[in-house]
Amino acid sequence: MDDRGPAATGAELTHDRVVSVAGALTDAKVVQIIATGATMEELEEAVAFAAGEDDVMGEARVPAAGRVAEIYDILILEEEFGEEESREQNP
Repeated sequence: MDDRGPAATGAELTHDRVVSVAGALTDAKVVQIIATGATMEELEEAVAFAAGEDDVMGEARVPAAGRVAEIYDILILEEEFGEEESREQNP
């Protein structure tokens, strides 16, 4: 395991990397995700959970934790807010 951190291993998240994995997000959400200090691997895992692909964990099926959970919350918050706003506009 490499203890040098994401920047040292070339896995540091950038705006372009986040968008390439998570899709179109607001700049605010991208900044929040980058601020978690997560790696690309953690971002990919969180995006998979958010997309309902929790089977990516295989037999372990453990819930998201740590930075993966932080990113998941950021991704889901945007979706839930959008759905709630849509319901208010179209009752």
